[in-house]
Amino acid sequence: MSAAHEGTFATLRAQLQEAAATFADGPDALEGILLGIVDDVDRAVREPLEVFPVCHHSPASATAMARRLREKQPKVVYLELCEDMAPLLTELRNCRLPVAVQAFATEVDGFPAEWSPLSVVAPITEASAEYQAIAYALDTPGVELVLVDRSSDHVFQWDTRGTQTAEPADADADAPPAEEEAALHGDAVGVELGDLRPRFAELEEHLLRHGKVRHWSEWWHQYVELPLGDRGSDHDTYRQVMLLIGSLFRRLAPGDPHRVRVDEDRERHMWTRMREHLAATGTDPADCLYVCGAFHAVSRVEEFGVHGTDTFEIGPRTATTWQYGLIPSSHAAIEAQFGLAAGSVSIAATVWAKNLKRTGVKPYRLAGQNGTKKTKPKKAAAPAASVPEATPAAPVPASDKLTGFLRQPPVLDRLDEAELLGWSVEIVRAARRNGYLASTADAIAVFETSILLAGMRDRARPTPYDFQDAAVTCIEKDTVPGRRDVRRLVEIMMGGDRVGQVGYDALPPLARDVHDRLAPLNLKLQQRGVQRALLNIAAQPELERCSDVLWMLRRLMPQGAARPIMGERRLGERSIQESWDLALGTHQRALIELGYEGVSLEQVLEQRLRRTAYGPHATAATVLETVEDATLYLRSRRLADELGTRALEVLATERSVDDAPEVLRRVRGLLAYYRTSEPVLPPWIESFVKAGYAHYCTLLPTAFTDEDATVRQVAAMLGFLFSMESLALSLGCDRAQLELAVAQSHPEDPSKTALLWAARNHLGLLSRAELRSRCDELLANPLVVPAYPRYLSGFVHALEPVPGLTDFVVEAVSNAFGRLPDPVLLPWLPTLISTLRASGTELAPLLIREAGRIFPGRLAALDEWVPPWRARPEPEAVRPIRGTAAARGVALLAAHPATCDAVASLLGCDGSWEAVETGPSGAALVGRHPETAVALEALLAGA
Repeated sequence: MSAAHEGTFATLRAQLQEAAATFADGPDALEGILLGIVDDVDRAVREPLEVFPVCHHSPASATAMARRLREKQPKVVYLELCEDMAPLLTELRNCRLPVAVQAFATEVDGFPAEWSPLSVVAPITEASAEYQAIAYALDTPGVELVLVDRSSDHVFQWDTRGTQTAEPADADADAPPAEEEAALHGDAVGVELGDLRPRFAELEEHLLRHGKVRHWSEWWHQYVELPLGDRGSDHDTYRQVMLLIGSLFRRLAPGDPHRVRVDEDRERHMWTRMREHLAATGTDPADCLYVCGAFHAVSRVEEFGVHGTDTFEIGPRTATTWQYGLIPSSHAAIEAQFGLAAGSVSIAATVWAKNLKRTGVKPYRLAGQNGTKKTKPKKAAAPAASVPEATPAAPVPASDKLTGFLRQPPVLDRLDEAELLGWSVEIVRAARRNGYLASTADAIAVFETSILLAGMRDRARPTPYDFQDAAVTCIEKDTVPGRRDVRRLVEIMMGGDRVGQVGYDALPPLARDVHDRLAPLNLKLQQRGVQRALLNIAAQPELERCSDVLWMLRRLMPQGAARPIMGERRLGERSIQESWDLALGTHQRALIELGYEGVSLEQVLEQRLRRTAYGPHATAATVLETVEDATLYLRSRRLADELGTRALEVLATERSVDDAPEVLRRVRGLLAYYRTSEPVLPPWIESFVKAGYAHYCTLLPTAFTDEDATVRQVAAMLGFLFSMESLALSLGCDRAQLELAVAQSHPEDPSKTALLWAARNHLGLLSRAELRSRCDELLANPLVVPAYPRYLSGFVHALEPVPGLTDFVVEAVSNAFGRLPDPVLLPWLPTLISTLRASGTELAPLLIREAGRIFPGRLAALDEWVPPWRARPEPEAVRPIRGTAAARGVALLAAHPATCDAVASLLGCDGSWEAVETGPSGAALVGRHPETAVALEALLAGA
């Protein structure tokens, strides 16, 4: 270090050394820290390539940046931002800030699969130093903008997820969003330029307590923003103060090995990239400006500076394919992701506007920037003229501005009564609109309390935070009458939660395609909020294409982006009128991220369906759902056949029946669709029915005894076997396989036992009379009565595979209501209701229809009504046929021999007609089938 350089901060060094000896009773670590801070500042100030330290979303940094850019007019701006995001920055002019630059990857190669999808965002606001640097570089001819920070891929390469929370050096841990706007960044990893916050918890607590503030954002506003944003703060003062703060926080940071390594590797990466660019272009370092966080501006790595070592080797990226785009951001999203106080970014935007008026600094804005006033582009001044090309001027050592800044007393900024009075009146007006009983007296109280709180906190002028506390104290009552409390109202009044928007030209091709295809709706789809779309497809057939787009958006995007109010899309059906609630502007981020997956909705949907069908967790039910979606939304027979074949493969590997109800429902729907819309069934579904028949026959005995298999799942298996039986037999299956499976089933659970009885009845192995007899035996056994409702639950589920038992189930439930005691019946009623609700679309209509047929329609007839199962004549009580009735039956048979022969042939009776005296051979049927003779007698009597 030269003598001149030693003298730059000699006075400050001496004062700090004396202070360390006084407070620590001698030289120790404190002296080393204080003198080390001065050395860090001195080293950064003497660097030939000017280092400009900033803090993220800081109005003071943005003001100082705009001022310095107009003074220096650098030819090259090096910016601390992911180097792979550079191509996107030109699209910022098509957006309304704040927005976030995003790198996104859905298919990872080189990272653990559970990390997918990977997302990195870098939010940008107008009141930020990085935006000023970007706007200057992009709109000034001859200026080059170079991003020098690690790539998005390296952000995750240097991550240690799984051992600790992912925490990039410039990102605080993700905070849970409190509102919809706070979730605009999703679960992306945030990177920002200039994270400047104490990493030593005790230091932050000490600063907050002695600064008489509640959180870090308020401390920074009071003790850094206001002094540095003042008119008298020149470039050297700003720069040295920010370097001092960065060095202080760096030296007092806890020794986290991983975080220290990541910080230093980033600094080595950035300086290596800058030296490579300088060597490649031959640019003079004096014509360059390096914009980085104050924390990194005082780096102590060997690679620091244009004369640093070149020992750092930048590793290659993985094979992961990254997609890049701009997504809307908001003040709330920035605060939530980076752990800032609520409303702090909005207050920073207000302070930025005030700083511009007070200092007279003209900010840089991208030409054509949405949301800003359009100005005529001025001819760019030739920055090279101010710095001679041949012999660049050597950097002039900066004078010591730090000593004077630290020794000067706080500047007493006089009270701006007009501003404070305007705030007080406005907050009372906002409170009244939101249901508070506020008056002029409350406005006066807020005004006076703000001044009082500022005085108690040693401030000559109330800050927005003092005003917010005063408003809560004076206006907030016991309850909040509306959705917003007073604290939120103050945040809105100070600028609100500004939400950015990505312009049409900056959208990915898929998003632009969606807007183009929905243009016939004549809606402003980029606006936030819900808009109603009415589609009369019958009158305007061209709107059917819009309907297709909306249904695909509903399938692909989050709930609420496209919500149908009227109309539905099911297999074999198309709506002639539809009504939709659309909020594509609110969910713009989700639409943009769809664009990372493909160039059209159809391509993205097909990719997702394939990913679901061929994924490791695919089941037969989920693959059948993809077949249905491919038919509904894409109308692709080719894709449906491919996915159907995949469903057959997955079914063959399954060993559980968990998804049997869903498989049954979807196969029935697809069969009904293909039978009505196709001349023949697709080969894959025939194979699926054949394989499913054998598959469920094999699993049936095990499912009946498995405690994990529910009665609903076993009923669905039987439903598949019974409803698909005719098709399966026509395809070559053997019914004996089903009969053997039922014969081998021996359940112990009462509900499954009743289900097995129903299955045996369907197969003809158990008659209705035997079934009724078994139920009567259960009701007559006092030991079994408590379990009888479980048998009823099995019968109710049996309606799925055996709907012909509906009348018997109504009979069984009626007997239960009539004979079961209340302590047994009442606890079972919730189970019955939940069963009908779970399968209400299939079971409830059957029971209701059958009950309506059996029970009397009027209340008066109920007293004399006799249940049909009690009034039914028993076969054993049939009367023998004698006398006139027999004679009439014989005469009738003789008069119509052809009918008698047909009945005899049907019943398998052989014989010939005999003499009339003895009657025809058909007369022998009278004794064998007396019920028929009785019916004939009744018929003749009626005639």
